[in-house]
Amino acid sequence: MVLGGDQAAAGLAAGGTLLHSWSAQWRSAPESPLWKQGDRWWTAGEFDEATRRAAGRLRAAGLESGQRVVWSTSSSVDSLAAHVGALRAGLVVVPANTAYTEPELAHIVRDVRASAAIVERPDQADWVRAASAGGIVVTGPSLDLPDGDPGDLDRAGPDDPALICFTSGTTGAPKGAVLRHRNLLAATESVTRAWRMTPEDRLIHCLPIFHAHGLAVGAYGTMTAGGSAVLLPGFDPVAVVDAARNDRASLFFGVPTMFHRLVGSGRAGELSTLRLCVSGSAPLPADLHAAATAAIGSTVLERYGMTETLMNTSNPYEGERRAGTVGFPLPGVEVRLDDSGEVLLRGPNVFDGYFERDAANAEAFRDLGDGGGRWFATGDLGADEDGYLVIRGRSKELIISGGFNVYPTEVEDVLLRHPGIREVAVTGTASEEWGEVVTAWVVTDGDAPTADELRAFCQGLLASYKQPRLVRVVDALPRNALGKVVRGQLG
Repeated sequence: MVLGGDQAAAGLAAGGTLLHSWSAQWRSAPESPLWKQGDRWWTAGEFDEATRRAAGRLRAAGLESGQRVVWSTSSSVDSLAAHVGALRAGLVVVPANTAYTEPELAHIVRDVRASAAIVERPDQADWVRAASAGGIVVTGPSLDLPDGDPGDLDRAGPDDPALICFTSGTTGAPKGAVLRHRNLLAATESVTRAWRMTPEDRLIHCLPIFHAHGLAVGAYGTMTAGGSAVLLPGFDPVAVVDAARNDRASLFFGVPTMFHRLVGSGRAGELSTLRLCVSGSAPLPADLHAAATAAIGSTVLERYGMTETLMNTSNPYEGERRAGTVGFPLPGVEVRLDDSGEVLLRGPNVFDGYFERDAANAEAFRDLGDGGGRWFATGDLGADEDGYLVIRGRSKELIISGGFNVYPTEVEDVLLRHPGIREVAVTGTASEEWGEVVTAWVVTDGDAPTADELRAFCQGLLASYKQPRLVRVVDALPRNALGKVVRGQLG
C-alpha cells in the first residue's frame, strides 16, 4: 500500500545547501530581527557575524572539514551561532542530549572519534576529555577560543555530511544517523512550504535544540523562512502565552505534554492570535487534540518525523486536520506500508545510513524491486485512514496476545478517558497462556482502578484481547527530553 501525497518537490535539495540559503538572506536583510533571548533581539547581520567568528575560532583551534564536533547545549544564541559556525566551517555536528550521563556521552565521543566538543557544564567537559584518545578541543557554547580567520565559508556540498544524530534506530544500541546537507535542505524546505512559513512569521521556540524537532524544524525552519523566533530556555505555559502576546508571535511548535500543560493552565485561549500550532515527536491523543483545539481556538496540526528522516508527513495546512493521524506525505516524500503495516519511507529527506554500521544499514533498508531505489524501514507501524497516515506504535512495542496484534496507542487512547487515570502507558507482559498480556502503567490522582474495573470500562470500546489484564501504578512515566513516554523503560 502506498500513500499518495503532493510530490511537487521541484527545488528540494536541488544542488544547494541551507548554508547558502541562510547566508544570502542575512546579507540581503541584515537588520531583520532573528533571535530574541531575554530582552535582547539579535539581527540577522549580528548572527551572521557571530557564526563567522565561531567558524574562525574553530578553524584556529586546528579543526578541519569533515571532523566531528559533539554539541551538547541548551538553547541560546551563542549555542546556535557555534552550531551554524561549525557547519559553515565544513565540520560535522553531533548533537547530544544535555541530560546524557557520562557513559552515554562517552559512547558518542568515542563512536564518532570526535575532534571537538561544545558542552555547557564542567563535568561534561571532564567526561569528554576522559573519553577521548587525547587532543580533543573542548569548549563552551560561547567558544572561548582564540579568534582566527574564518576563510572561505559554506563550501560543504549537498552530499557532504552535516549532522550525525544518535538514535536507537530500528534495532540495537544507539548509533549515529548521518544526515547530509541535501537531507537538511529537502526536509526543511518541505516543511516551510507545507506550513506557509514566511519572513513575517515569529516562532515561540521552547524545544530542546539538540533534538531534531527543536533544531531542524524550529531553528532551521525559522532561518530558512527568513522569519524570527523567541528563544525560551525551556517550556513554561506562562512564558509561552506572554511571548504570543508581547512579541506578536505567529507560530508554536510543541509536543503533547506541552499542549496538556497549556490546556491545564487555563490560559491556552490566549494563543488564539497564533496562526499555527504544531504538535509532534509523540502521538497526540485524540481527546487532548480536541481539548487543545477547543482551548486555543484553532485546530492543532499534527505531523510525523524521526531522526533518520527529519520530517515525513503532515496534516494539511488547508483542509481537514484529522485528530489521531499525522496526515499526508510532505513534498518529495514517498510513504509505503508493507504487509505487516510497517512504515517505509523514500525521498530526499531520508538519510543514507548509520555511521560505520554496515550490518544495521543492511537491516534498515529494503530494495523492493520497483526501480526507485531503497526504502527505509522505520520500525513504526502505520495504517491508511482515507489517505491519512495513522501511527500505531513501534514494531518492537507491538503486543501479541493470544495470536492477535495489540497496538499500545489504541489502548492508551481509550484508557485516558477513564476519570481515575491521569497518564497511562501500555506494554506487554510475558504470559505462558497468552504469549503476552496487555499491561497498563497508570498515574492517578487517587485510588487506582483495578484490572477488572478497566476491562469493564473498555467494554464496547476495545475487543477483549486488547483490554488490560494487569495494572501497575507508578508515580510518573519515564519520558525522554521531549516528554515522549519511553515504554522500553517500563517493566
